Amino acid sequence: MSASQQDLKKKAKTFLDAHPDVKFVDAFLSDLNGVLRGKRLPAKQALKIFDNGLRLPRSLIGVDIWGYDVMANGLVLETGDVDGLCYPAGAGLLPAPWSGGDAAQIMLMMGDEDGGPFHADPRQLLIDMQARLAEAGLRPVAAMELEFYLLSRKTDELGRPLLPARNATRRRIGDARMYAISELDNFGGFFADLYAACEAQGLPLGAAIVEGGAGQFEVNLMHQPDAVAAADQAVLFRRTVKGVANKHQLIASFMAKPFGDLAGNGLHVHMSMLNDKGENVFAGDDDSGSEMLHQAVAGLLAAAPEAMIFLAPHLNSYRRFQDASHAPTSLTWGYENRTASIRIPNDGPANRRFEFRIAGADANPYLLMASLLAGALHGAQNKLTPPAATEGNAYEADAPKVPTAWNDAIDAFAQGKILAPLFGDLFTRVYTALKQQELQKANERVTDFEYDTYLQAF
Repeated sequence: MSASQQDLKKKAKTFLDAHPDVKFVDAFLSDLNGVLRGKRLPAKQALKIFDNGLRLPRSLIGVDIWGYDVMANGLVLETGDVDGLCYPAGAGLLPAPWSGGDAAQIMLMMGDEDGGPFHADPRQLLIDMQARLAEAGLRPVAAMELEFYLLSRKTDELGRPLLPARNATRRRIGDARMYAISELDNFGGFFADLYAACEAQGLPLGAAIVEGGAGQFEVNLMHQPDAVAAADQAVLFRRTVKGVANKHQLIASFMAKPFGDLAGNGLHVHMSMLNDKGENVFAGDDDSGSEMLHQAVAGLLAAAPEAMIFLAPHLNSYRRFQDASHAPTSLTWGYENRTASIRIPNDGPANRRFEFRIAGADANPYLLMASLLAGALHGAQNKLTPPAATEGNAYEADAPKVPTAWNDAIDAFAQGKILAPLFGDLFTRVYTALKQQELQKANERVTDFEYDTYLQAF
């Protein structure tokens, strides 16, 4: 057992000794879709994970969104569906405050049977990409902003989601009330519990705001000098939001576009880069930023078509990309321009960074972050030059469009020259097979819209 695992085990034992009411521990990893999968264990067995790991099928990493095996990925029949060894990752054992005190949680990362890294694990991929940046003398500082809807547990007669009622009036929400403090007050109990639950887990939350959709909110996570830690926190934050919402008789959804006529849920990433001296290499002599910033922006734009399957990984993801929707539709960048795909905030040289705005809240945080690191590295290593910064309405810019077809995004990654070579053959094969299976199943499904429109029309 490594020194870091020994330290995590010691902290876990101290926690369990101090919380005798904890009866169960949820041990889980993130699959390629960002769905958390694992086991619920009696608390008294949890410490064994630090010594021996937890065995889970390696194929679990690559199951589809419904939890079915993907036979074409080479991890199932060809290997005898062999186990991988999963060990605690990140902060180790943490409380699960929404559970009522009888449960805790451990985040895992999958390795091979021999103890080496399993390169189809999305967290391992991000570790690999961060290591490549370190070899170039760069360290990312990153933070994520996540948008989500709070929904009623009730549905309409067709099973579609309904917006919740405001506490004060008990009338169902019908308008957005963007940035309204009164709307935060209406859900004050939820947010008080959310902030308390995140504090108990060491998740550093910033501001919460009311967003552009009725019942939609955004919460910011604070910057971390470690891209893996930032992604870990985003994964745990999504789980916490859902757990606290359930406690308040609500459903929380990070689905990219739960309502066709309301704002979609985005996941914006803010990132700067430090050199070996701890200096922000994106800071320039003036407000335009450094050459390194411009190279990173150029690399991100060049890699975006190949990265689209990570930024918008699901069929529903592509419904976000509509003009004037605050989901970017052109591959552009600009200073203080929220209509562009990449925004450079005006926040002084020391805080010079980019904000990447394409991804939806349904993205896997590890794969999103890995694709951004790879794109920025590609731009820096090849000294790319971006197009001119876009001023004004980027939806009307004469620029390449953000890819908006799911099947095209799958092919763009699989056949790409930037990301797939960096991510490796194993990851590329497993991820591509996963998305191809999901696409096939989606194409086999006839929607309610089609029945309503065509069934009796002809």
